Amino acid sequence: MANISDTIEQFIKSFFGDSDSIQLSRNDLAHYFGVSPSQISYVLTTRFSVDRGYVIESKRGGGGSVTVAKIVGTKDDFLPELLKQTDALDALTFNKAASMTDRLARDGIITDGEAAIVKSAIGDKALAVPMADALRKNIFKEILVGLIRR
Repeated sequence: MANISDTIEQFIKSFFGDSDSIQLSRNDLAHYFGVSPSQISYVLTTRFSVDRGYVIESKRGGGGSVTVAKIVGTKDDFLPELLKQTDALDALTFNKAASMTDRLARDGIITDGEAAIVKSAIGDKALAVPMADALRKNIFKEILVGLIRR
């Protein structure tokens, strides 16, 4: 059984169809699902982040109106931006790195098999050292540089 966040995520994704962006009302969604608007904000923040391929734009007033847009572009557009975002981080958690890796696979930049290898290489078992998140960031950056060069 899916939790409410999964259900809300799938509901929002169902509105995209062939469109690259949609406009939603936090309040309307909260009312529909019987949750607080903060629960909708949580789903938007965690499930529709840049590393998952989305940009959220909030608008003042209008009942908490937000625009959710898919990031579209080629590998040549996306990989340098992802590298720039990764480089700006102090450290990189496994969950965030895995999310970015899944995005690379979903967009066909790497295969599912390559994604599994990357996740194994940057996983907590492989990096059982002090400052693992900082090391993970450096490894992931080098993977991105390699992908840009290929």
